[in-house]
Amino acid sequence: MDPHRRFRWFRLHTGAPPDPRFTLANERTFLAWIRTALALLAGGIAIEAFSSELFSDFARLGLAVLLTTLAMVISISAFFRWLRVEQAMRLARPIPPPLQIPMLSLMVAAVTIMFAILLAS
Repeated sequence: MDPHRRFRWFRLHTGAPPDPRFTLANERTFLAWIRTALALLAGGIAIEAFSSELFSDFARLGLAVLLTTLAMVISISAFFRWLRVEQAMRLARPIPPPLQIPMLSLMVAAVTIMFAILLAS
């Protein structure tokens, strides 16, 4: 069996394998995004579980859903980011810009503003 056959869906069978250091750096970046997603998930769970005296049920649920949805989006986009970078390295193309950074920045800013409004009221 061709050892690259299992990677056909990912299109990692084309091009030349990159330097292992770059592949491992790409994996570390993926894991950093996953840690970020896990932190957001933990924050969403903590808000739902422990903030009943701080926020109304609607606000608490809204913040928890927003954080857990953001965690899901970040974890899914981390995989596609890893894949795009791996493909670019194999095909000697420029590394694509990370789309997660502006998304994460805007969403964390939105959550922070929501917290500030809810705590002020």
